[in-house]
Amino acid sequence: MTTLSTLPPSGQTRSSQAQPRPRKPHVQKRDWTGWKFVGPFMIVFALVLIAPVLYSIYLSFFKDQLVGGNSFVGFENYGQALTDPKFWESMGRVTLFFVVQVPIMLGIALFAALAIDSARLHLSSFFRIAIFLPYAVPAVVATLMWGFMYGTKFGLVGNLNEFFSIAIPNPLGNTWVLAAIGNIVTWEFIGYNMILFYAALRVIPTDLYEAASLDGAGAFRIIRSIKMPALRPAIVIGGIFSVIGSFQLFNEPSILQSLAPNTISTYFSPNMYAYNLSFSGQQYNYSATIAIIVGLITAVIAYIVQNSGSRKEA
Repeated sequence: MTTLSTLPPSGQTRSSQAQPRPRKPHVQKRDWTGWKFVGPFMIVFALVLIAPVLYSIYLSFFKDQLVGGNSFVGFENYGQALTDPKFWESMGRVTLFFVVQVPIMLGIALFAALAIDSARLHLSSFFRIAIFLPYAVPAVVATLMWGFMYGTKFGLVGNLNEFFSIAIPNPLGNTWVLAAIGNIVTWEFIGYNMILFYAALRVIPTDLYEAASLDGAGAFRIIRSIKMPALRPAIVIGGIFSVIGSFQLFNEPSILQSLAPNTISTYFSPNMYAYNLSFSGQQYNYSATIAIIVGLITAVIAYIVQNSGSRKEA
């Protein structure tokens, strides 16, 4: 006979007394779809950019010596570069180029973007295309075009001197060659920076303009209080690109060197110096060292420009 103590409570079955089995944790499979799209770019990026940089760093720690051949020398090449007067002369030249040319170029591009965005400029689409068009011209073609115009015997400057019986200073002389190159670079990249600033202006909500007009703000007050704060990130980006472009100056002086060989030396810019060390002097290790130092200096200055812009924005 079964006693009452062994019977389950009323209304309770044996299945309800059973404990539920713990479920196994669901392991979500990793989705590699994104990497299938990014993978080809990452492979090309590693082969084209990362691998050459690592190889240049590797070369910078070696030196081709008469005795012993290519041997490890540590930081000897860096010490030689830091005391090389030709290297520092070229760095001083591109630093002066950056300090003078970049503010002028960005200032003109900013003025053009504000003028086109103001809706008071007639044929704004034509001016936008006309200002941007020089950016579509290859740097080699643009430099050759301006180089022949700079010629005192065969170009525009020479024709003006002959026609008006005057003596315009030689743009490819020692005094004006850096300004002449700055003029070429400014002509080339004003359109790019103008489009960059104009795109930033187009995303400003029109409600801000309407509210400012209702408060009695004029055109200059709108530029100062609404447009310029909105343009600050674009100006920082333009400044960073200009830093990189200035310290990588190579195409313009290299092409003009054939027109002014007595003015533009083989170490006119750091990139020209590294190029001639490598391909003319067969000093691959020292050339790699120069390239690494220039890259580090460029990165530091670009970071300073970015940090100053972010601080003002905050």
